[in-house]
Amino acid sequence: MSSEESIQYPISPAAKPRRRAGRTVALIAVAAVLGVVGGAAVGYGIQAERAPTPLPALNQPTLAYPSHLPKGQEPVALAAAEDRKVKTDGDLRKLLLPKPAGTKKTEFADADGWMSLATYAGNFDHPNRALRYQLGNGFRRVATTSWQTGAYRTTRIRLVQYRSSDLLGARDHIEDQMAYMPEEDYARSEGESLKGSTNGRYYVFPVRQKPGYLDHYQARAYLYRGDIAVEIFMHDTKKISAKDISSVAERQLGRL
Repeated sequence: MSSEESIQYPISPAAKPRRRAGRTVALIAVAAVLGVVGGAAVGYGIQAERAPTPLPALNQPTLAYPSHLPKGQEPVALAAAEDRKVKTDGDLRKLLLPKPAGTKKTEFADADGWMSLATYAGNFDHPNRALRYQLGNGFRRVATTSWQTGAYRTTRIRLVQYRSSDLLGARDHIEDQMAYMPEEDYARSEGESLKGSTNGRYYVFPVRQKPGYLDHYQARAYLYRGDIAVEIFMHDTKKISAKDISSVAERQLGRL
């Protein structure tokens, strides 16, 4: 045992035990909580005794458009020819570009100007996949026209309409078609912007040559407006200029 352990230190009679600081802090905290709770209770009591504030009426007939215009100066309703919704919900074939005078009927022309979904999907490299895609994208209907000029030049236009929903069927379809245009088997370019359109483009393909066959020239145009996707195809054994395809696309856009 060490010497420090054997020493006994007497307590001085004048020494007083120290008060614990933690106890004082706890008492102050409890008082503060009681004060907050008490104040909240008084506030709720005052609010409960007050009369309820009435809510505004749900019916607001005075807010009907155009409430800020004097009588007789309200905007005139659009005529049927000016209302695009009326145009696109009517006979879609009437929006197709008319056949130019002197043209001939093509071999693939549809008798009534309509194309079924099955026939439309059959134009793609993978018809089953195209069918599922169109159904999932809100496909509605296709109006089509075509004509032949000269010995071999053919022009075909398709208006593919999609249902109004949270999907953007026309935009998605056209963007998908544009996406593969730069590939080797197609236009090999990004195409050119179509005048008068914010999203349309046209493409002039390189000539396709194969022994024993006539040269094959091709041009395409893709654009969309609202729920209608526009596809234009031109084929010939002679060169197709940019003006040839762009002028047809611009005139078709003007009808939408």
